[in-house]
Amino acid sequence: MTKIDTSRPETVLPTPSHTVGPFYGHALPFPGGDDIAPVGHPDTITLQGHVYDGEGNPLPDAFVELWGADPDGNLPQVDGSMRRDPASGGFLGRNGVEFTGWGRIQTDASGHWSARTLRPGARGRSAPYISVCVFARGLLAHLFTRIYLPDDAAALAADPLLSQVAAERRDTLIAVDQGNAAYRFDIRLQGEGETVFLEFM
Repeated sequence: MTKIDTSRPETVLPTPSHTVGPFYGHALPFPGGDDIAPVGHPDTITLQGHVYDGEGNPLPDAFVELWGADPDGNLPQVDGSMRRDPASGGFLGRNGVEFTGWGRIQTDASGHWSARTLRPGARGRSAPYISVCVFARGLLAHLFTRIYLPDDAAALAADPLLSQVAAERRDTLIAVDQGNAAYRFDIRLQGEGETVFLEFM
């Protein structure tokens, strides 16, 4: 057996990565994960779409996490909105009052996801957006992207991040208005129409 000298970084071999999932159905989903907006809030919008793999097939075992600012552009500072069953300790869902700006949605059998949240306000020079984190099988690490709303063309044109994205790919970051405060945002992990993903340093 060959002994490896671990005291020198150049002699240590990297360990292999493992793909993520599919095991999200255990412990991670929770009741109300898609109900981010407080009940009856006038600025509630619905976001929905599908997650597709590189061949265009829907992924039934992906997770989409959303987080965003409130309608005034402020990042929520509340502790949380989750209720627990005092007997079992299990999640009962959100209390329907606080807005934490965060939600987690598991795709269904057809790769579809949907969430109710508040329309985000602009922060600084950026057009209003919602941050997205995608977990799916075959990924070595989760992916980050943004959902911009299409309501203000001038704000989108001036957005510092969008201005760095090739014109032919910007649409992959902008939701489609479906009317009645509903927006569609499909996430394509690879291939034609691949969503623009962000890298944080």
